[in-house]
Amino acid sequence: MLRKFLAVSIIILTFSCNKEKTTGFVINGTINASANGKKVTLIKADMKNQELLDSTTVTNGKLVLDGLVETPDIYVLSIEGVNGKMPIVVENTEMTISFDTDTLLNSQITGSKENDVLKEFLELSKPLQKKNMSLAGEFRAAQSKGDTVKMKELRETFNTLLEETNEKNIALIEKHNDKVTSAAFLDNLLTTKAIETKKAQEIYNSYTDDVKNSRLGKSINEKIEVAIVTAEGSIAPNFSATNPEGKTIALNDIKGKATIIDFWAAWCGPCRKENPNVVKVYNKYHDKGLEIISVSLDGTPRQKDAKAAWVEAIEKDNLTWHHVSNLQYFNDPIAKQYNIQAIPATFILDAEGKIVAKNLRGQELEDKIAEMLN
Repeated sequence: MLRKFLAVSIIILTFSCNKEKTTGFVINGTINASANGKKVTLIKADMKNQELLDSTTVTNGKLVLDGLVETPDIYVLSIEGVNGKMPIVVENTEMTISFDTDTLLNSQITGSKENDVLKEFLELSKPLQKKNMSLAGEFRAAQSKGDTVKMKELRETFNTLLEETNEKNIALIEKHNDKVTSAAFLDNLLTTKAIETKKAQEIYNSYTDDVKNSRLGKSINEKIEVAIVTAEGSIAPNFSATNPEGKTIALNDIKGKATIIDFWAAWCGPCRKENPNVVKVYNKYHDKGLEIISVSLDGTPRQKDAKAAWVEAIEKDNLTWHHVSNLQYFNDPIAKQYNIQAIPATFILDAEGKIVAKNLRGQELEDKIAEMLN
């Protein structure tokens, strides 16, 4: 959970030696001379598009990064031979960084209002990080003793701390409605479903036009729109894709009295673990009107043959219902349409195609289908 919460902290920095001011950004950096000759890179902190913005090498304890960005955005700065990565907001201004080669996150940035705000957010997360390390040690000790009561208590403690920290983050997000950094953290809260859609929309509407028109502002707007159309009570958006035999199948063509849309993948351990339960539910209720369409997010670069892995998993797990995939991992257009950030993920539809429940597993899934069809 903490890793999700702090995912936005994996964002990058830019450094530079003195140069003439340009219409773009200039990052002047100073660093210990032991880093001389080391490569410095600045990469966009967008998991879907990790493009290199600029790179340089350290010379005489100094470095310069420069260029032009369309709107301020989060980047990740790394230095060859130095542990860790440093988040930085790159905006078209001149910045100065004094690098800490022991802990990059302790480096000091001046000349950038966006990074002043980023520092506020990062400082806010530090108590949670520190407490999480302590709780993790206690949790491992309780786990080794099989002390489930203590484990539950520790989970509840962490969840309470996380909720409190998220509330503080939301207050800070609202305070800085003119900064793209604020949008970065709101985008993260939306991705991790740590904020209600209505509240996120309220904050988004308060943003300045510059923030709304940034990449992160547009991302927030898209996620809000998807959250609204895939909310319980909404009619599930139609989609179509090809099955393993190459035939196109559309959701609207196969819907039953009850329909499960199941996002999964052959490489997903929790998905495969849940499959026997889904098979049981399907076999029990298919004759009463249950249909399932599984959307595979296979296609990760780690798979040598994504289609073969997909087909093999279908056969091995005895999944005898409808299957489609674009084999594009989380870039699958259906996954984007339904804002799928993690799998397994399920949507349960009634006879009219209305979403009546989400992400039910095990007995809860069977109980819901039984309620609908018995």
